[in-house]
Amino acid sequence: MRLIITRPEEDAVPLKARLESMGHTALLAPLLKIIPRPDAYIPPLAYQLICITSANALKYVQVEDRLKNIPLLAVGPQSLSMAHENGFNSAEAHGGDVHGLAVHAAAKFDPHKGPVLYLSGAETSADLQALLMASGFAVERVITYDAVVQTPNDIESALKGAEGVLLYSPRTARLWRELMAKPKLEKKAAAPTYFCLSENVAKILPRPWKKRVAKTPDEAAMLALLD
Repeated sequence: MRLIITRPEEDAVPLKARLESMGHTALLAPLLKIIPRPDAYIPPLAYQLICITSANALKYVQVEDRLKNIPLLAVGPQSLSMAHENGFNSAEAHGGDVHGLAVHAAAKFDPHKGPVLYLSGAETSADLQALLMASGFAVERVITYDAVVQTPNDIESALKGAEGVLLYSPRTARLWRELMAKPKLEKKAAAPTYFCLSENVAKILPRPWKKRVAKTPDEAAMLALLD
């Protein structure tokens, strides 16, 4: 299958290799560029819990070793894998999305036992900080990177013969839809099947477009759609 990957290049390159090992042809069309914030600083508070909603949140910040013994909740397997790579000893993935993560944190942790450290990008699919605060937690949010919009090179050529487009977030779905609104792309945009990480991604797209949604919001379930 000829597939278009819309993820930032850092994430798209290993995904491209994986897809090609499965026999697919993968084309890179990143809609976002990751820009680290080198001045990201974690205040030295007595955190009881760390939350991350993307793997990139841990890539670009220096975390003291003492914090790596604090329980960490990740939104999914990719962010959990990054936590393990960075030496967090009590990391788990729960919820599948931001709302699910907030519900799990509220059920398992006591707001009176200390603040939550939330590591994230500047743009998120939902406001985890507000959700946790609504449950009574004090939350220290540290933004470690920005995901800035970029226009892929020669997207018209990439669309020729494309059988599928992989969309991993509501934001990239919105950007793709806006990009496809250009007159020379509008008709071609309806041809591929859109493989979406979640229903929140799929609902951004025009109703007539062909869509398939992963059973769970993780890459393994996304790639299972290609079988």
